[in-house]
Amino acid sequence: MKKGLIAIVVIVAIAVVLFMWGSGKYNGFVQQEEAVKQSWAQVENQYQRRADLIPNLVNTVKGYAAHESSTLEGVIAARARATQVTVDPNQLTPEAIAQFNSAQSGLTQALGRLMVVAEQYPELKANQNFLELQAQLEGTENRITVERQRFNETVQGYNTSLRRFPGNIFASMFGFEPHGYFEAAEGSEVAPVVEF
Repeated sequence: MKKGLIAIVVIVAIAVVLFMWGSGKYNGFVQQEEAVKQSWAQVENQYQRRADLIPNLVNTVKGYAAHESSTLEGVIAARARATQVTVDPNQLTPEAIAQFNSAQSGLTQALGRLMVVAEQYPELKANQNFLELQAQLEGTENRITVERQRFNETVQGYNTSLRRFPGNIFASMFGFEPHGYFEAAEGSEVAPVVEF
């Protein structure tokens, strides 16, 4: 009778330990996945800040460079395309992130063309509103870079946890999937040619 009771107590103790360990693993995955979602929200936050600055920048340039309408319209169209592409935080796949990144890259290129146009107008470059907007835009671009880096670091930690043994068993049992990273835009490995 005592041996049977001891065996039951040992089995219950092992079951409790396994349950506690398993629930700790599961909760750890949940916490890391929420950190990835929060990090993604910060990335989107900074892109939204940039999108919000663009109408003011375009309107300021418009007053000085009215005949540059194709460039201004290009920036507005690129902004519209970029703000239409959204990614569900529950579906942070490499493909979804690449699509989002592509739309944002189009806006970045359009803004670059707008800055080139602005260089042609000395009175615009001296305009205080333009200078402030340009500084805010540069700061926002830096914030975007920082948030993208933080996102990639958060995703790396989460994906690493999913792949480690025995976490990989729990991850597959409970349906946790790896998330994608922000990657460099295609062609960015080639330095631009600058000619004077």
